[in-house]
Amino acid sequence: MNKETERKSFERNLISILFINLEQKRLNMPKLIEIREPVKVEMEAFEKFFSASIRSKIPLLDILTKYILKRKGKQIRPLLVFLTAKMLGGVSASTYTAASLIELLHTATLVHDDVVDESYERRGLFSINAIWRSKVAVLFGDYLLAKGLLLTVEKGDYELLSIVSDAVKQMSEGELVQFQKSYSLNLDIDTYYEVIRKKTATLIASCTACGAKSAGAGDKAVNEMYELGTAIGMAFQIKDDLFDYQPGGLTGKPAGNDIKEKKFTLPLLYTLKQASFTDRRKIIHLIKDKQAGNSKVKKIFSYVEKYKGLEYAEEKMLSFRDSAIEILHRYPESPARQSLLDLIDYTVLRTK
Repeated sequence: MNKETERKSFERNLISILFINLEQKRLNMPKLIEIREPVKVEMEAFEKFFSASIRSKIPLLDILTKYILKRKGKQIRPLLVFLTAKMLGGVSASTYTAASLIELLHTATLVHDDVVDESYERRGLFSINAIWRSKVAVLFGDYLLAKGLLLTVEKGDYELLSIVSDAVKQMSEGELVQFQKSYSLNLDIDTYYEVIRKKTATLIASCTACGAKSAGAGDKAVNEMYELGTAIGMAFQIKDDLFDYQPGGLTGKPAGNDIKEKKFTLPLLYTLKQASFTDRRKIIHLIKDKQAGNSKVKKIFSYVEKYKGLEYAEEKMLSFRDSAIEILHRYPESPARQSLLDLIDYTVLRTK
C-alpha cells in the first residue's frame, strides 16, 4: 500500500469515526430550553424590553412590528449575548441594549433578504413583502435598523455600536462578493469562507463580542469572544449548507433549493474541486441549465455523493466547532459556560 492510498484510507476512517460520534451526540442533543436556563430570567425580561424598543405610534408600523413579534425564531443571537455576558461578569443594562440592537439588525436583514430573494414565506408564515409588498418591506427594514441605532445612541453604548456597525459593513460586502462570484460561476472554497464569514459569522461574532463588552470585559476577552462567535457562525452556516441535501420538508425548504438558485455552498464547491475534468464540465452545465429542475438537483446530488462533498463539509463544520470549544475551555467552569458549550453542540446537531 503506497502513501497516497494510506492517506486516503486514514481520511475515510477518520470521517467514519466523526460521523459515528456525531450520531451518538445527536441522540442526546441539548434542548434550547435547557441551554437558556442560566439566563432564563434575563431572556424573559429581554422579550419585554425588545417589544417596547420597536413599538411605534404609527398604525401600520405597529401592525408590522406585532406581526414580526408573533413569528420570532429561536432567538439564538440574543441568547449568545446574554450567556457570554453572564460568563464574563454578569448581565448589565448594556447587555439588553446589545441584544436588542443585534436582534433589530438581524430582523431588518431578514426582511430585506426576502425582498431581494423574492421570497414570500418566512418560518412557515407569509413574509412582510408577500402581504404588504416590497416597498413597505424595505421601509420597514430601514425602520428596524434605525430603531437599533437610535437605541444604542440614546443609551450611550457607542462601543457596541462600533462592533455592530462593522458587522453591517461586512455583511453587505459578503452579499456583494457572493453575487459577483456566483453570477460568473467563479466561486472557490477560499472565497466561500470569506463570504460566509462576512455574511453570517460576523453577526454571530458581534453577539459574543457585545456580550463580553456589556459585562465590562477587557479587550483580550472581547477579542477572544469575537473569535468564538466567528467559529460558531462558520459552523452554523456550513450546517445550513448541509440542510440543502436533506429530503424536502425536513427543514422547511425544498431540497436542492441552493442549487436551483445557483448558490455555491461547501459540498458543491469541494465536489467541483475534486471532480475530473469531464465531471466538472457536466456539473457546470447542469447548474447553468434553467430547465432541468428537480432532475438537475438529483444529478448534482449524485456527483456530490461520488466525490464525498457532504463528508468534507461536515468535517470542516466540526473543525470550526472544535475551535469554538477550545476558546471556551480557556475560561472557568460555570453554568453559562456550559450552556455556551451546549449551544455549540446544538448548532451542529440541529435538524432545522
